[in-house]
Amino acid sequence: MQKTKSILYALLAAAFYAINIPFSKLLLNHVGAASMAALLYLGAGIGIGILSVFHKQEKGEKLDRKDLPFVIGMIVLDIAAPIFLMLGIRGGSPANASLLGNFEIAATTVIALVIFQEAVSKRLWAAIALITLSSIFLSVEGTDSFHFSYGSLFVLLAAVCWGFENNCTRKISSKNTYEIVMLKGVFSGLGSLMIAFIKRETPPQLLYIVLALILGFVAYGLSIFLYVRAQNTLGAAKTSAYYASSPFIGAFLSFLFLRERITAKYMIAFAVMMAGNVLVAADTLIRHHSHLHRHTFTHVHDGRIYTHTIVHSHEHNHYHVNGKHGHYHSKSELAKEL
Repeated sequence: MQKTKSILYALLAAAFYAINIPFSKLLLNHVGAASMAALLYLGAGIGIGILSVFHKQEKGEKLDRKDLPFVIGMIVLDIAAPIFLMLGIRGGSPANASLLGNFEIAATTVIALVIFQEAVSKRLWAAIALITLSSIFLSVEGTDSFHFSYGSLFVLLAAVCWGFENNCTRKISSKNTYEIVMLKGVFSGLGSLMIAFIKRETPPQLLYIVLALILGFVAYGLSIFLYVRAQNTLGAAKTSAYYASSPFIGAFLSFLFLRERITAKYMIAFAVMMAGNVLVAADTLIRHHSHLHRHTFTHVHDGRIYTHTIVHSHEHNHYHVNGKHGHYHSKSELAKEL
């Protein structure tokens, strides 16, 4: 039940974040990139702070000193990532930017493996390869050119930053969710605001400030809140996998509201990216893993009884389908079980 609820949280987080790119594209005509990033995160922090007043039953532990490195990493990366994303949206296609957001899966998963030692299956590796291939294809300007587009590179930089940030957040996701999101929102927003002042961006009109704050509350605040809740049960790699539906929703909204043209190149990249997402989904059904087994046997030798215990581990497959679950070593064994 808890896992099902966490999957729902991850999917809702994806849906809320999906509105970010098309509506940010519209607001960027009136708001600078750093200012926009600041308002989005400040809207998230302020909005979740207000919600926390009405939900005092939050059970998560408070953050403490040992969490400080991950909190600092989370905030710094959340300053850089949205600024990169806003620059990418301003310099490129919102539909492409939405789809390129899937590269965050590859970044999150590789970082989870290399730095935080999370298990990564063969299916997930294949998904990463397809997603990366599609991202490269989307980033190249023209079929006869190997020059990468300015906007796409910034979106990919944002995805890498968020890949690191996802793993930092994973290390503290069991703590108080409201506290995590408020810290993310307020301090990352203030950091981006300082960059906007340094860049001497023109302050936006009050109407666009309010709109950006509301967008930030929904697309970042509620999305981050649900994402952290999902991470606590599913882990960084799996949560990111479910979250992968967000770019497809965002691309659809870009075509719907911004009237963007659907090209053959985009559809090819979309198909490859979708294939990667299918593999990610398949990875959640059947997991490949190993764990310790203990075998005890008794025998008689020279009139005495001897008991031996052997502890070993071996790799096997685990299935969970239609309420059944168990282990198998081959497809024929799985067919017999099911």
